[in-house]
Amino acid sequence: MGVRRFDQIARNTGASRDILTARLRKLEEAGLLERRPYASRPPRHEYVLTESGRALHEVLLTLMSWGDRYVTDGPPPNVWAHSCGKVLEPVTVCASCNKPVLAEDMAALRVAEDMAALRVHEPQ
Repeated sequence: MGVRRFDQIARNTGASRDILTARLRKLEEAGLLERRPYASRPPRHEYVLTESGRALHEVLLTLMSWGDRYVTDGPPPNVWAHSCGKVLEPVTVCASCNKPVLAEDMAALRVAEDMAALRVHEPQ
């Protein structure tokens, strides 16, 4: 997660330089990455996540968990430790009741009428 420089990203991903350049540009154009200079001679840049890019963190954790369960044969390629000292097992929970979010416990709302009736407010 701390890899920000082009050569490090290329080494970690195995992507060719031209493909990596194109993909980083697309991520930058989409507002997920920001390119910042870290050296002037020769000019060098690093890539940092924008607020929008950081907001994808939970989505990526969920996709990783899904891939570990349904795609990967054998143990997962990467395991993360949480600050509590345990192996991280991502779970989406309701911000109001802190219970796991299951498909059978959800119902679509018509935003204006239903949310007003439920007195749902944006998280602080």
